[in-house]
Amino acid sequence: MRQPPIDPAFTDHWFSAQQQQAVVEKLRKRVGLTRIRAQYFVQLWVYLLVQQKRQENPKLQPPLSQLDCPVGPISCTHREAANLFYSNKEQGSDRAAGLILDKLAALGLLKKTFDGNTTQIAIPEIPEMLGGSDSKPVVKLLLDDFDPRCDAIPIANLLATNYSWMNQSLQSTPHRIAQLLRLWAGQYGTGMRVLRRSDNLNPMGFYLLYPVASESEVNFFEVAHRGLHLSSLSDADPFVMATPGDETCVAVFIRSWMIEPAYLECYRAEFVADAQQTLLKMQKDFPNLCDLYTLMIHPSFEAMTAALGFQKLQQAPSSIYWVYLALDRFLSLDVSMQLAREEE
Repeated sequence: MRQPPIDPAFTDHWFSAQQQQAVVEKLRKRVGLTRIRAQYFVQLWVYLLVQQKRQENPKLQPPLSQLDCPVGPISCTHREAANLFYSNKEQGSDRAAGLILDKLAALGLLKKTFDGNTTQIAIPEIPEMLGGSDSKPVVKLLLDDFDPRCDAIPIANLLATNYSWMNQSLQSTPHRIAQLLRLWAGQYGTGMRVLRRSDNLNPMGFYLLYPVASESEVNFFEVAHRGLHLSSLSDADPFVMATPGDETCVAVFIRSWMIEPAYLECYRAEFVADAQQTLLKMQKDFPNLCDLYTLMIHPSFEAMTAALGFQKLQQAPSSIYWVYLALDRFLSLDVSMQLAREEE
């Protein structure tokens, strides 16, 4: 017999809608986490925390003073999740709720296990949530060149997390990404830069500026999914890298640009400005560079790219699409000023 739906006001009763919205906005910085997924996650977080606290104190009354991480795994069936997610909706199945849980697990927001009888869900500590809205990272980050010997594996794991919401075959993805990063670094490493911790030198950010051979430029005007070579399992890369001195090379593909969420606000302007300096160096090897392309794979980056002047190329509705900016326009930007306008 199906359990009755959970009262739609349950989550608001324990953690106000305004507080939930603040959490959703912070979580939205994660690639792949759409607004609706973030809302489902916050509902689940509140529900699990209340269940655990009620076990410890049956007389507990709302509201929660803060949104702590539950200690250890908590039992939660797909039916419970469905009743929670779809409490005020006519449609919504146990299977659909299970798929949402799988997506949230792929994004690193929860750990889901099944012991043969019951689904157990654990919520790990989330640095960007637990540090407070005004907190700044304690450890300073340093700009540096990509080191294929030391950086390939940790960066591959960072990138695999970013792509996991699109590709469930993660078992082979980090290994594949590491191989590609080392391959590209051997061909032309100037466009590969990292933000690394000053204490242990672990990379917390990475970008890849990829000079594109002229015969591959047509791909920027075709279906955007062709640009997702890092997250695909295909051996054929549709983008051939240009070799230094190639005067026919006019395009740069920003193949990756990411910073760990806990460091994003503090370092994004500095990292974009560093990309400007890297592109100036690349112009010495490719004197006719004039076009910048990148893929928009998540709405959380739309405001930032728009503030920098990137324009959407395809008009067809799609969650993944190409954006373009003339290189000269990008190099002339005062990055800090442009990104400050985004926040106004």
